[in-house]
Amino acid sequence: MSKNEKKHDELENVEHALTTSEAFIEKYQKQILYTVGAVVLVVIIILAFRNFYLKPREVDAENEMYKAQTYFETDSFRIALNGKANEFIGFKEIVSEYGVTASGNLAAAYTGICYYKLGQYDNAIKYLSQFDGEDEYFTTSVIGLIGDCYVELGQTKKAVDYFEKAADKNNDVLSPVYLKKAGVAYESLKEPEKALKLYTKIKDDYSKSVEASDIDKYIARLQK
Repeated sequence: MSKNEKKHDELENVEHALTTSEAFIEKYQKQILYTVGAVVLVVIIILAFRNFYLKPREVDAENEMYKAQTYFETDSFRIALNGKANEFIGFKEIVSEYGVTASGNLAAAYTGICYYKLGQYDNAIKYLSQFDGEDEYFTTSVIGLIGDCYVELGQTKKAVDYFEKAADKNNDVLSPVYLKKAGVAYESLKEPEKALKLYTKIKDDYSKSVEASDIDKYIARLQK
């Protein structure tokens, strides 16, 4: 086949493809327009939701959070949780009113912490479990605190799951804390082999941590 014939065939293929596309568009013109219109409408709705609903509510939630955090920092957990008449609504109500906002999400963690401090561990677990954060340190602490709640409730097996989940975040400060908590929990469950494994991990992988400073006595106790 000559170069001219090859070029002619290629042009014919292109023309055929264009003709087919035009025919398809002409045949399904209405459906295509409806689809494009629907996509545009969804984008407009999302932008409107963010700009005219979510952002203003985020500002309101931040204002309420600031007031609640002030009481939280002074260990006034009940007031921080439930609010104060004519002043602010408190963390619990922020979760209810502004749950779709970033502040509402953070308020869920604070609500759980307040309930933990007040000894209401079931409620603490309920709210701590709602939190979905990006900050690794804080998220790890929340997971570990759920484990602490289960310890207080006498549900040690569940507690271990959360301690190990928190430890798996590989944080040089927090991982040894929760490895040690998990080890102690395993000891109470009469599973010394698992406890020893976690204590040894602290010694080998987190030798500079506070928890490693006395980990040898934990290991020695289980090796007798």
